[in-house]
Amino acid sequence: MTTSRERLERVLQRKPADRIPVDLGATSVTGVHVRVVEQLRQALGLPPRPVRVIEPYQMLGEVDEQLREAMGVDVVGLWARKNMFGFENQGWREFHTFWGQVVEVPAGFQTSLDQSGDLLIYPEGDRTARPSGRMPRSGFFFDTIVRQEPIDEARLDPAENLEEFTPLAEEDLAHFGREVTRYRENGTRGLIGSIGGTALGDIALVPVPWVKNPHGIRDVAEWYMTLLARPEYVHAIFEKQTEVALRNLQAAHRVIGDALQAVFLCGTDFGTQDSQFCSAETFRELYLPYYRRMTDWIHRHTTWKVFKHSCGAVDPLIEGFIEAGFDILNPVQVNAAGMDPVRLKERYGERLVFWGGGVDTQKVLPFGRPEEVEAHVLRQCQILGQGGGFVFNPVHNIQANVPVENVLAMLRGVRRANGW
Repeated sequence: MTTSRERLERVLQRKPADRIPVDLGATSVTGVHVRVVEQLRQALGLPPRPVRVIEPYQMLGEVDEQLREAMGVDVVGLWARKNMFGFENQGWREFHTFWGQVVEVPAGFQTSLDQSGDLLIYPEGDRTARPSGRMPRSGFFFDTIVRQEPIDEARLDPAENLEEFTPLAEEDLAHFGREVTRYRENGTRGLIGSIGGTALGDIALVPVPWVKNPHGIRDVAEWYMTLLARPEYVHAIFEKQTEVALRNLQAAHRVIGDALQAVFLCGTDFGTQDSQFCSAETFRELYLPYYRRMTDWIHRHTTWKVFKHSCGAVDPLIEGFIEAGFDILNPVQVNAAGMDPVRLKERYGERLVFWGGGVDTQKVLPFGRPEEVEAHVLRQCQILGQGGGFVFNPVHNIQANVPVENVLAMLRGVRRANGW
């Protein structure tokens, strides 16, 4: 009988497998909101309990082994020691959300309410620092609070935008070692993980919500202007960041070894709904050389495949992604301009693995009827899964207000595609 790990391995080699592997919850861009996780547990007859928030920035819930088994999930995640707000997922305690759900959060999940009643969260769980995230009372996840100091053009120093890129600590390596040992002892599922610090200019990371007193350019709008107005500044950042990333990849590989099958290297979004944030030429000039150094090292020294996340209409950039050494494209935003799944599979299917694109999360999953969701998923799987090279996942995370009936319909569509 084929194991989930073996199934994922064949798909990563772009070969046919016994069925399409499924990822729900293994990464910060393939997860499920904590509200939906609770509803799924109830709908699937699993014992009631507070769901753990494993990624507080987006309020993603833990998809535990019980739920993986019930949903037919094939992939688990190797997560970093600290989350986006800079504290570890430990010391769990109950927390009451705005939407009435009781969840479990880590001890470092320290919050307060501002004058409007919005929820503020603090970097490293330190309430003496400025808050770095805000959840509106009507919201379901945190928005980053920009904490950029006034910019003095004459004193702008790339080193200030490098303060978060440091060698992995011994505690980080020990964490990876423990997690890999637990993985080897307890499971046969596929494994994807993130080493951290390898994404160049990811706008979710530019404001550094885990750093108490950030320096440098930390406003997303200012960062986008910097890409055009200060390219040498950006090159200086990327050069030093890549040097640290290569040392960290080497150190992590000594601990993790070939247990990892795919590494989440980059979450930088390059696409909007209708266009791109930069031209293909700019990508090749500003980003590609640095990513290529990372992917070259990975391909020479490990068996890992390299996972690239980018939302949006990125078809004009995909050739550059491939040239940069990325093996996997996520989330395959099939509802964006130029991202027709038939064309993507025909043009890139022999060179890229598609991880995502299994269901449109903007219109179909949240607003379609269950039978429409199921039919849509079946078609996506038939297109992208043909001949291998496809891991089922929605287009990005499943959000809080998606009806659980539609998520169940999604799962039925996958099962139909797999002949269950």
